[in-house]
Amino acid sequence: MARFNVFQRLSQAPTNPHPPTAPRSFDVAELYRGPVAKKSDGGSEVGLALDEKLRQAYFWIVNTAIISPHYDIEYNDGPPQSFVLGDSKSRLTLPSGQSYSSFVLLPLLTFATRRKCLFVGGPGRGKTASAVLMGVLAGYPVREVRRAMQHGHPQMTIADLLGNPLPADLINARKIEDIQVSWRKWLAMRVKIIDEYNRIPTRTQSALLTVMGDNYAEILDHIYECPESAWFLTANDEQGGGTYQVIEALRDRIDVIVQALAFNPRFLDELLARIEENVRPEEVVPRQIVFNETEVDRLQDEIRAVSIPEQIRRRLEFFASQFEFCEVAAEQFEYKTKDTARLAGVEWHTLTALETGRDRLKDLGCQTTNGFSVRLLMTLLIYSKALAYFRGDRIVEFEDVRQVLPFVLHDKLVPDPDAPFFDAPGNAAYRTDRVGWLRKLFDLSCADYDRLNLDREDPLAILGTEFKRGLDGLSENEVRGRLVKIERLISDWSKGRKLYGHLYDDLLKLKYLHQRYTNYLRWLKTQ
Repeated sequence: MARFNVFQRLSQAPTNPHPPTAPRSFDVAELYRGPVAKKSDGGSEVGLALDEKLRQAYFWIVNTAIISPHYDIEYNDGPPQSFVLGDSKSRLTLPSGQSYSSFVLLPLLTFATRRKCLFVGGPGRGKTASAVLMGVLAGYPVREVRRAMQHGHPQMTIADLLGNPLPADLINARKIEDIQVSWRKWLAMRVKIIDEYNRIPTRTQSALLTVMGDNYAEILDHIYECPESAWFLTANDEQGGGTYQVIEALRDRIDVIVQALAFNPRFLDELLARIEENVRPEEVVPRQIVFNETEVDRLQDEIRAVSIPEQIRRRLEFFASQFEFCEVAAEQFEYKTKDTARLAGVEWHTLTALETGRDRLKDLGCQTTNGFSVRLLMTLLIYSKALAYFRGDRIVEFEDVRQVLPFVLHDKLVPDPDAPFFDAPGNAAYRTDRVGWLRKLFDLSCADYDRLNLDREDPLAILGTEFKRGLDGLSENEVRGRLVKIERLISDWSKGRKLYGHLYDDLLKLKYLHQRYTNYLRWLKTQ
């Protein structure tokens, strides 16, 4: 095993030095920890913070196991160096802060949060190898991970995926409850891998959807409860094209999409070393970066405890409000959404031809054919927390949201290729660069947020804070006063202002507040 040492080397120094962060709440377990770090069941040191262990795992994977010199998640501690090259003025930026490869980092965050990650890219680019590594990090032997991996193919049945009823029971049983099912072992694993999921037949996809979405499998009215798991799926592209089209509900369950970028041949010596040493990285994962089940549970708790400041939440609200509004989709105000148009089956270009009032180049909502779902917003929040936690912070920063957002929205926010934005000078590349386009969208939204000075001048925020204090004890005059404020604000906004997505959502919030106060006023009159 001496020859493997070079492949198992871990940094002895902190990967991202930080002043220690005080715990948010008292933990009685601290009373029982002595000055000497003891070993946990999984063999890791109790004294090693889990975020540091997660970073140790990241750097071992990116520097030893998966050769990914693509630092596309960029952070800066100061002004970065930037260079313009080529006829198309391509910009190369050298980040001044610790930056990361999305192909390694996003799967690791998925592992830590027990979410669902899709690897996309051509054959032989490390998608399956990366997924196997996540299984090994969870403490499973390599052979068990490989055997538990589900390989999509056109003849895959529900029995292939989930298990079979026992033949003797099928013959002898008098009622369905007497039939026992031999469940597939992969259902009990905390890391689940589906290779080439877009080659699975549609009916079998529906069974997979139940396991992914609801954590149980069902055969002949028998239920198998699955543990909470991290999921890793692979496909050659994210559009769902394969032997079978991926059903929309299954695609919607995927939380992040990461692309396996091309191998850089300047790192050929790394491949040569593996051949000469006969080493596969997944077989020599250092035990110090393997997580046991208790540690993963703690990871989730600590990630959820990361806070998101109100200023960042407001920018996210403003950004998300840009895309669902469609003024010509309905007569009733609440139904003026793109989803209304989709459900009606109206051709998208027919609707866009009816738009007359807004500047289609400046309006961000004109760049997409859909808006945000609740699941999407929750995913964006949890991955922002996970990225901040990975970096050693306990408060989400603006750049955490900006960097993780394109991978969460990758196939969820659908671009309209005929939007004027893509025809504008310098924007043609965004038709194919989904990550760059989504990050640009967020930057444009934040610039608009700053232009409107919403951090300081947001009358709806004041009304919302007032309402959150509660209704108990308010007099009839106070309630009427608040109703007048709401009506005056709506009246002011209606004077000469075009209707945009963020204003539409604000008006709906005002109507909600108005209705709550109206109902409370009616109750007061009965007392």
